[in-house]
Amino acid sequence: MLLLAIDTATAGVAVAVHDGDRVLAAARAGDARHHNEVLVPTIAAVLEEAGRERTDVTDVAVGVGPGPYTGLRVGLATARTLALAWGARIHGVCSLDVLAAQAVAEGLTGEFLVATDARRREVHTARYLATTEGVRRTAGPDVVAPASLTPDVPVVGAGTRLYPDVLGPARAPFDADGAALAHLVVDTLAGRATWELLPPEPLYLRRPDATEPGARKRVTA
Repeated sequence: MLLLAIDTATAGVAVAVHDGDRVLAAARAGDARHHNEVLVPTIAAVLEEAGRERTDVTDVAVGVGPGPYTGLRVGLATARTLALAWGARIHGVCSLDVLAAQAVAEGLTGEFLVATDARRREVHTARYLATTEGVRRTAGPDVVAPASLTPDVPVVGAGTRLYPDVLGPARAPFDADGAALAHLVVDTLAGRATWELLPPEPLYLRRPDATEPGARKRVTA
C-alpha cells in the first residue's frame, strides 16, 4: 500500500505519504488564497522526499470539508484526477474528524468540540467523545454563529483564535495535518479505527457565495 493524503479544507494545503506502516513524508504549504498554485508541486515534493513514484500510489485520501468552497474544489478535483489517472482507490474524510484525531493524539480526552473558520462570521463545528475505546463524532458537522454556542466542553480549532470571547482561549490543532489524515485512513482500512470514510464529494454546509445570475430586468417601458 502507498497512500497519498491531501487536505485543502483549512489554511494552505496538507500532504502526506503513508506506506501502510508509517508516514514516509509530509508537508504543509501556502495559505487560504493559494491552494491551486501550491498543491501539485507539494504533492510532487512529498513523493520525491518519500523516494516513491506516482505509479506506486494505491490509495488517495482527501479531506472533504467542511471548508471554503474554493479550497475544497481544488483539493477534491486534484484527488479525483490523480486517483483516476493512477488507478488508485479514493477515500473521503470529514476534515473536522482529522482535527479531532490530532487533538486526541496530543492528549485530549473526554468530550470536546472542534470549531473552524466558516467565514461570514460563522464556524464549522462538530462534537466528539474520546475514550479508551477510540474517538467518535457525536454531533455535527454544522455551521453556526459563534454567539449561538455555549460550550460546556473544551474547544479546539481555528475558531478559538477568532472568537476567544465565546469559545475560550486559542487551542490547537488549528489546521488539518496530512500525516494525521493518512494515519486515520490507514487505521480505518486496517480495522484499527472506526472513522467514517466518505465519497470524494465536497461537504458543503451552505451554498457557495457565487450564484447564477437571475433574469435580466427590463429598464424601459
